[in-house]
Amino acid sequence: MSIATYIKDDLAAQLKSGRELPVQLTLDSLAVHYNVSLTPVRTAVAELLDEGLLEKGPNRRLEATPPLSKRSRTHQTKLPEPPQDPFEIIASDLVWLSLRGESIYLREEATAEKYDISRSAIRNILHRLAGEGMLDHIPRRGWRLRPFRQEDLQEFIIVREVLELKSLELARPNLDPVELHRMLDMNVPSALMGASLSVDESLHEYLISTADNAYITDFFARQGRYYRLLFEWEDHDHAVAVETMRQHHEILTALLNKNWSAAKKALSYHILDNHPILGQAEGVSGPGDKQMARKGIDLK
Repeated sequence: MSIATYIKDDLAAQLKSGRELPVQLTLDSLAVHYNVSLTPVRTAVAELLDEGLLEKGPNRRLEATPPLSKRSRTHQTKLPEPPQDPFEIIASDLVWLSLRGESIYLREEATAEKYDISRSAIRNILHRLAGEGMLDHIPRRGWRLRPFRQEDLQEFIIVREVLELKSLELARPNLDPVELHRMLDMNVPSALMGASLSVDESLHEYLISTADNAYITDFFARQGRYYRLLFEWEDHDHAVAVETMRQHHEILTALLNKNWSAAKKALSYHILDNHPILGQAEGVSGPGDKQMARKGIDLK
């Protein structure tokens, strides 16, 4: 779904239900409300005018058509879901390809066509992924995907454990109980069965930033970005997400109790032993391959 289609469907649903719109019917106000440029707003408004859900009043201002604006609000229409961020979709797909351990090239034109977005949009996304360590830009050849290597992951984890334990030690005098409680509250799985879980990973960044060691910060800024993407992807698995939250909860509880030995032990275990999917990932095949095939992405 394009952003223009989402804006049009969202406004249409609210107009048909008789809801009071949460924003003024002006192009500028709608653009601010949906956090977009004027272009998709103009497209959405033009379609709503054609369908008779909006009209231009005597002052050329946009208005809801009278019959719809007076309808009872008891007839509620389900609002559409916002379109998924294309960066998240593409990043997830590229993680799958990276986990196959293959160094493949992506061309901007073909990739933009497969994801049905503009060349400028795909270029921005690929630049962003290059900044995250997922891609390398090769002149005249396009973008090269970084292949996953199990030995690289294990070597990164070894160094990560040493530096995060040192970060915890350096951060101890400056830990803020309020911030620790906030993170503790964020690491509680939803009680709703089947609910999607969003793992709060800010504990690690908090310890590193609070340690205030430029060399530790530099290591994670340069070497940790690619693995952060992989770890976030791994947390999409419900069982992994629940276990990650449990381990974060254990670390944070120990920190709040100032039980430093327990906190170090829990943090070490979390870093070394919380990658059940990535630990077996090189050359992975499975549902991701089917997803790539549906998108028309070449795996070779």
